Amino acid sequence: MGLVFFDLDRTVLDVNSGELWMRAELRLGFISRGQALRASIYLVGYHLGLLDVSSFVRAAIGTLNGERESVIRERTRVFFEAEIRARIRPGARLVLEKHRAAGDRLVLLTTSSNYLSELVSAELGLDDYLCNRFVVRGDGTFTGAPREPLCYGPGKVEIAQAFALEHGGLLSDSTFYSDSMSDRPMLEAVGHPIVVHPDPRLRQLARRRRWPIVDWGTAGMRPSSPGTGA
Repeated sequence: MGLVFFDLDRTVLDVNSGELWMRAELRLGFISRGQALRASIYLVGYHLGLLDVSSFVRAAIGTLNGERESVIRERTRVFFEAEIRARIRPGARLVLEKHRAAGDRLVLLTTSSNYLSELVSAELGLDDYLCNRFVVRGDGTFTGAPREPLCYGPGKVEIAQAFALEHGGLLSDSTFYSDSMSDRPMLEAVGHPIVVHPDPRLRQLARRRRWPIVDWGTAGMRPSSPGTGA
């Protein structure tokens, strides 16, 4: 029995949920084309591990100042049903079942919001989720500030470490699945790093470090080797 952490975008999912959310928000008129373009540039940099997107994340959360939490929660629910539920990799479901059968504690570890993370975790039967959360006023509106630390890069390690200690575990005994070079700090912090459909830079690093590289397939298709890396 151990702690097993899973990244969300392009790991458990075969897409980046942030990209889909941005397109949906543009389509529905909640953001402008200029905002969508800037978001796209940052999302590419984030995925490749070329940019520290913490300032962008804070700016994006800042745009929610004054919005009602209930409205964002409902928009996220509609978004999940329309865009996300069907994009879960088939291999992810198989690997989750293997870890569940072994008695492992399954935890989503993602830069996404708690509103989306909660829905994904419920869909997959995960034990917990660690993610970005927003400060909400007593009247149910957002302040426009995130709760610190941000669940991104080194912040993921800090959050996961606190969770592990709370549950009597160590990151050195834990497993983490991710696709992105931006998750290098967390991959290096755990005892069992496993990369899933890695971006080019992470693939090179994984080969040098001899980290397992696995294929969980694309939504709607069978995975070629849905390994746990064990």
